[in-house]
Amino acid sequence: MQTQPKIDFQGVEPSSDRQEKIMRLIEKLEDRYGRATACRVVVKGPGAHHRTGGLYEINLHLVLPDKREVAIERTPQLDERFQDFDFALNDAFKRARRRLQDQVRRMRGKVKHHETAPTGVVKKMSKEEGFGFIEAPDGREVYFHRNSVEGPGFDALSPGARVRYSEEEGREGPQASRVTPLGSAAA
Repeated sequence: MQTQPKIDFQGVEPSSDRQEKIMRLIEKLEDRYGRATACRVVVKGPGAHHRTGGLYEINLHLVLPDKREVAIERTPQLDERFQDFDFALNDAFKRARRRLQDQVRRMRGKVKHHETAPTGVVKKMSKEEGFGFIEAPDGREVYFHRNSVEGPGFDALSPGARVRYSEEEGREGPQASRVTPLGSAAA
């Protein structure tokens, strides 16, 4: 960490035992992720606040490279376990670990990207035989079977209808494993 962590106690006496616990948890985060440049921990002691009376509130603010931050500021909602300092402290640092994991994944580019299904237009149909072809955005024809159609169903489709589909390789070329009607194509 580039700067010394700051620990503030509000409404509770600072003790060396509590400060040591907080520093150990900060060191664990640092050992595991090592990317924080600054850290501030605010310990709010049990008070007479009407929503959180008698509960500890631990807020963490970590500054990461590239102007990224992790802030844990949630006030416990009437959870008796937050009457215990150690529980409140561990809960805040667990949430910080999870958020740090997410940030580190983003920084490393390891975020899952879900591709959206392509959209096409029904080009040909043989209602009697129960199949049809979708014109893909790149102009290819993609086969589909009546059992692949969701929603209103195969019989509600007609040439020109817009559909979203999932493509896979079939025995005789590309085929749609799931076809979802989107409405008619605008002329």
